[in-house]
Amino acid sequence: MKTRSILLKSRPQGMPTEDNFEFKEEELPDLQQDELLLRSLYVSVDPYMRGRMSDAKSYVAPYKLNEPIAGGVVAEVVESRNGRYKAGDVVLGNLPWQTYSISEGKGLSPLDPHLAPLSYHLGILGMPGMTAYCGLMYIGEPKEGETVVVSGAAGAVGTVVGQIAKLKGCRVVGIAGSDDKIDYLKSELGFDEAINYKTTSNMREALTTACPGGVDIYFDNVGGEISDAVYSLLNKFARIAVCGQIALYNATSLPTGPRVEPILLKMSALMKGFIVSDYAARFPEAATELANWLKAGKLQYEEHILEGFDQLPQAFFGLFRGENTGKLLVKVADYNTN
Repeated sequence: MKTRSILLKSRPQGMPTEDNFEFKEEELPDLQQDELLLRSLYVSVDPYMRGRMSDAKSYVAPYKLNEPIAGGVVAEVVESRNGRYKAGDVVLGNLPWQTYSISEGKGLSPLDPHLAPLSYHLGILGMPGMTAYCGLMYIGEPKEGETVVVSGAAGAVGTVVGQIAKLKGCRVVGIAGSDDKIDYLKSELGFDEAINYKTTSNMREALTTACPGGVDIYFDNVGGEISDAVYSLLNKFARIAVCGQIALYNATSLPTGPRVEPILLKMSALMKGFIVSDYAARFPEAATELANWLKAGKLQYEEHILEGFDQLPQAFFGLFRGENTGKLLVKVADYNTN
């Protein structure tokens, strides 16, 4: 069995380029006892992967050079010598960017292909959904009538955060990077206001207009100058959930912004960074709530799916160019339902 892989050839300096990736084709070894042969169906691309391409110390180990990049993958079991799985089963796991891979079954979660579209397990029923729910509910603790601002609002996490906040009776303001995304947030997802940061010359002024009562909760997916503008509008006892800093991931030097500590002190505000795995014990609750809202039609969900294994690097670049609305995925193969 041959497989195609995408390796990290070199560590990016600034924005990643095609030169940082290498495609490779090779023969897989014969399957051993307790191993599974997996065929990738859907592969997730996520902003956190940029951090793993650096060798700087972080909450997760960096990718190794000249080895396959890895991330969330929905895969089909093609052949099994493992008693827990059989051919035709579908699993979710942290797997390499390969068309086919071999696994011992550790860290895999079985999926019911009839429960929801398989791709959803990399999005609203997977890490992005858990991130949105846990960050908003356990750090933001939304209360009816409060104002919630979401940066990166049209992405996989931001779209879910905004809708949950609306379900909790909040006023929701989203920040995104195109007029189409602004229209989508307001007309399809029910955001009260949305701001196109690319065409807004004065973000603080735009936010003051959109948030006349100030900001009670800020769900921060981007950092940078957008967050600086939000901080100036925080209300007493405001909560900030720091989920991502995509505006800074490709920076070659660390920019200096306003000092946030005096604002936090003056407003008795809470600012907490989090990694979704911090709330692993709460995932069953989150998954149940999200699934129920989806089933009831209370949550809308958008996917941006590119077709073909070769599209993975381009999909990854697209994250930083803001090309996606909703969850960005690459479909590698169809699920064999026979």
